[in-house]
Amino acid sequence: MANDIRRGEAILSLKPDSTFILRDNVLEWLDSEQTEPTEAEIDAEVIRLQAVYDSQEYARKRKAKYDALNQFELISDDSINGTTTHKDAIVAIKSEFPKP
Repeated sequence: MANDIRRGEAILSLKPDSTFILRDNVLEWLDSEQTEPTEAEIDAEVIRLQAVYDSQEYARKRKAKYDALNQFELISDDSINGTTTHKDAIVAIKSEFPKP
């Protein structure tokens, strides 16, 4: 796993805009508007968020490759030269990192 979902992220996902302190994995709930999530809810949300993150690994890898391309130049050159360099590069990236 490239990214480990933290308990704080899970709490904010469950209770957006909540007020709390998380110190050494001990939760101090300061929010008077929202109820404190249970440990089981937090643990389940950590697992859910991690699964979502992990499922998007291919997209993060594709984006890194897309960002490395000079796409506007490739598109312009293809238009001028009648080539498909840009399209071919995109297809190659999608083949390298297929969508699950």
